[in-house]
Amino acid sequence: MTTTTPRTRTTTRVPGEAPPAVAPRRGPRGVVWIPLAAVLLLVTVVAAVTIGPADVSVGDAAASVAGHLGIGGLVEAPSRLVDAMVWELRMPRVLTAACVGAGLALCGVVMQSLTRNPLADPYLLGLSSGASLGAVLVLLVGVSVLLPVAAFVGSTAALVATLLLAGASGGVTPARTVLAGLAVGQAAAAATSFVIFTSAQGDSYREVLTWLMGSVAGSTWTEVAIAGGAVLVLGGLLGSTGSVLDAFTYGDTAAAALGVHVARTRWTMLIGVAVLTGALVAVSGAIGFVGLILPHAVRFLTGARHRLLLPLSALFGASFLVWSDTAARTVVAPSELPVGIVTAAIGAPVFALLLWRRRAA
Repeated sequence: MTTTTPRTRTTTRVPGEAPPAVAPRRGPRGVVWIPLAAVLLLVTVVAAVTIGPADVSVGDAAASVAGHLGIGGLVEAPSRLVDAMVWELRMPRVLTAACVGAGLALCGVVMQSLTRNPLADPYLLGLSSGASLGAVLVLLVGVSVLLPVAAFVGSTAALVATLLLAGASGGVTPARTVLAGLAVGQAAAAATSFVIFTSAQGDSYREVLTWLMGSVAGSTWTEVAIAGGAVLVLGGLLGSTGSVLDAFTYGDTAAAALGVHVARTRWTMLIGVAVLTGALVAVSGAIGFVGLILPHAVRFLTGARHRLLLPLSALFGASFLVWSDTAARTVVAPSELPVGIVTAAIGAPVFALLLWRRRAA
């Protein structure tokens, strides 16, 4: 009698490349996670609006919002002071944080998938450094009203410089683009430091430092419109690419075999990520770790299937940044911390824990 032993299939992987995606989890868990995350975000927004130096009840917050939405007759209107506090100060800030968190987490998923680099984040192509240079220039000149425009122009200029440098170095491939982005980012960061060192002083220095560390303080409904519109349009388009990103998971050859036009799709999505990131950085500064750790954390809950990973990362990213900003404005009250300090304080140990768990697995 002859016995055969099953063959073991072996694969080789390029050093530094992200490992192949694990099989997605089956069953109803994915269907449950999205409504749970949506409820968590709603509770987070309501709770954050009520937290601050002056306590606001949930009823007063709801009455203020209802009044401005034209349904105020259903509940008793709050005082004018409470209404202004909720609608003009806290609600725009909370919603801006939610939109920025959702957009950064979504961009992080796309960047990690397209580049097959687990350390990729939305700022990989030098966008944050370019935006910072543009923002610092207008802040020091004293025309802060143009800050969102200058930051967006700076991030767009950084993207163009990255693509030109990658093309001049032998072709716009993902690896060359990442390296070009690092070079452009370092150059823009050096220029920013030079401008600050030679020109910033007094209150302008503090204002510049706060923006560079990331902050949604002082957000108005204009910032909500910019960030929210960018997330709805560009984020919605990127969030609908789950099947395409699943194809990219196993490499360009596999994606092409599944009918994906690899080069055109990759660059279309990279430009979409760049424009969305530029819009978000324009209203909040560079807030680190959101686009890096949220995709990894969500993968532990749901697996690597992008149709679930993309919306969940956006929802959890929104809740994460809202709570981070709430901590930033309350931990050292009456002073405030830039929210980037809080996300770094949380994100660095969480990312280390994720790495340890991945190695242990």
